[in-house]
Amino acid sequence: MDIDGFWELVERSARETELRQARVAWLKDQLSGLSAEEVVDFKALFTVCANRACSWDMYAAFWTVTGFGSSDGFEYFVNWLISLGRDAFEKVAGCPDRILELPEVQRLLELSKNFSHERTTWSRDGRFSLKRVTRIRREVWPGEDDPRFESFAYVTFEPYRRATGLETDSLGKAVRARGVRSKFPFLTCHAEPDGEGWDFDDEAEFTRRLPRLARHYGLA
Repeated sequence: MDIDGFWELVERSARETELRQARVAWLKDQLSGLSAEEVVDFKALFTVCANRACSWDMYAAFWTVTGFGSSDGFEYFVNWLISLGRDAFEKVAGCPDRILELPEVQRLLELSKNFSHERTTWSRDGRFSLKRVTRIRREVWPGEDDPRFESFAYVTFEPYRRATGLETDSLGKAVRARGVRSKFPFLTCHAEPDGEGWDFDDEAEFTRRLPRLARHYGLA
């Protein structure tokens, strides 16, 4: 399987199904009809794509758009980006600052606006007023819109076991034997995102690295 075949399967899985659970099942079924070598191909290509998106700037985009950050969450976010298809992935893999161009991200921003929270704030003279603030919360995103797709990375496990009778650690070894090593989760696999780490709270640096996101969030 080459990269074109990989993306064809990823995109067909979206066309052939409506819900994520069905999509994962469809991919497992398709991969189960392939040879063990082709299943390893798919996993290796998935890993190569995920590694391309593993950068500090992409982490900053994830952290900003979703409102939370973790090594695992970032990995599942990259899985989700891959699930959006080749065009969407290629658009942001090389330039995380373009993430706002994705319709799926625009939908996340719209959904986050629907969550409001009232809190009490006190003035200097002792009187208080109610201030309505909008915050991103994971629970405001329906499951099909959640920008994390953990199970999308696991679709090769069952087909590989069926084809070889071996467990998933053998699949990982087969991928590494091709010279492909995952950067995820980067806190436990002795790897780091590409590029130089930086403080996401540094507004000047944020604006320099991600000017479009900075303008959207009022930093520039």
